[in-house]
Amino acid sequence: MAKELKELTSRATNYSQWYQDLVIKADLAESSAVRGCMVIKPYGYAIWEKMQRVLDDMFKAEGVQNAYFPLFIPKSFLSKEADHVEGFAKECAVVTHYRLKNNPDGTGVIVDPEARLEEELIVRPTSETIIWSTYKNWIQSYRDLPLLCNQWANVVRWEMRTRLFLRTAEFLWQEGHTAHATEEEALKMTRTMIDVYGTFAEKYMAMPVIKGCKSANERFAGALDTYTIEALMQDGKALQSGTSHFLGQNFAKAFDVQFTSKEGKAEYVWATSWGVSTRLMGALIMTHSDDNGLVLPPRLAPIQVVIVPIYKNMEMLQAIDEKVAPVVEELKKRGISVRYDNSDNKKPGWKFAEYELKGIPVRLALGGRDLENGTVEVMRRDTLEKETRSFDGIADYVETLLGDIQQNIFQKALDYRATHTITVDSYEEFKEKIEDGGFILAHWDGTPETEELIKQETKATIRCIPFEGDTTPGQCMVTGKPSARRVLFARSY
Repeated sequence: MAKELKELTSRATNYSQWYQDLVIKADLAESSAVRGCMVIKPYGYAIWEKMQRVLDDMFKAEGVQNAYFPLFIPKSFLSKEADHVEGFAKECAVVTHYRLKNNPDGTGVIVDPEARLEEELIVRPTSETIIWSTYKNWIQSYRDLPLLCNQWANVVRWEMRTRLFLRTAEFLWQEGHTAHATEEEALKMTRTMIDVYGTFAEKYMAMPVIKGCKSANERFAGALDTYTIEALMQDGKALQSGTSHFLGQNFAKAFDVQFTSKEGKAEYVWATSWGVSTRLMGALIMTHSDDNGLVLPPRLAPIQVVIVPIYKNMEMLQAIDEKVAPVVEELKKRGISVRYDNSDNKKPGWKFAEYELKGIPVRLALGGRDLENGTVEVMRRDTLEKETRSFDGIADYVETLLGDIQQNIFQKALDYRATHTITVDSYEEFKEKIEDGGFILAHWDGTPETEELIKQETKATIRCIPFEGDTTPGQCMVTGKPSARRVLFARSY
């Protein structure tokens, strides 16, 4: 059984299949009976819950409050902001009827043709329109601003080519929507939230990201500017992992959301929206995991430490139980999640393989000889290194080790990105190097035509115009026209 647990396709053989195998075999998620949708299993959802908890606290530290808005959006709402509807029209699920009835031939139920809605409802692909129609009722004066709301919800974007966590027809996310009295305040909020996402990615997910601004072609539909965090996966592809949008006054004007300023003038409010989704689960898996299974950063692992007893009889197990109990309590007091697995329905070897597959950061094993010697075997999941330690002071050691693992996997991902980020000056070199994967920094003339040409010929897109990095002007690698600075290219998910 232990061998079966480890039967993953290797990353080198087929990265896509390795990812699919790992999501399923580590009990994170599976495809559902509804085409294009997924079931997030309890272990996968436990990781998502930890992400939610941390992010929710980070949002609230910025003054954001949670609310909830309807799943359904009147079709007419999407018509009010032209760029927005164009960006989402092809992905919308539409509700046209509100009732079923028995089929006269007795073969089940059919849609009742008499129950057609007067106006079709869109299952939300994103909530700007329904929220701004609501904000019109909430905002009258400068005293009502800023208005900072977030909702945790599901959205539907009718994807035909799906992959668990990375792209599904329905997925979970949070979406923040804020209203401000001035352009400066809204721009500041847009930047603040992308910084929050960047901090979360690096400090909790142990995933290094590059923050920057999207090109006009890659902006969110209806935004004046989109900021992004971009991460590099182990196959050399980029993954957009969070976005924050400056919406200007577009939605305020579309839904006539005005406020009376301190000077007594009627003005349109300024808006932002920002979000991350269960795509972060895919990012977490692909950034750190290996051919043995998941590698989870301790800060997001549902179980940070597992303790497995190795015993020959019930008397020995009882002795180990007594030895381990105070350590379990001590770890819990320190806020460390621990599982003592003394179940007798699976052998230790099976448990080792299962917990390795599920990415538990630290495993402790204790047997009869350890009882005699006052020792314990410690294995760290990130390097698979084992060592024998004194049982005395093991809680202190484990707490330190968890911090070391968190830092080590971040550094490993950072080193990978550093060795897979290059600078090129010619288009010929670009077309050659993009085949190797990774990030490429190159000059671009700023036109959507050149950007589209590069995408068509190489399948690479501008991931972002980085906030930091080389700002030396140059010449576009394709046209030779002036370029203000290098931008970040990659093939992406």
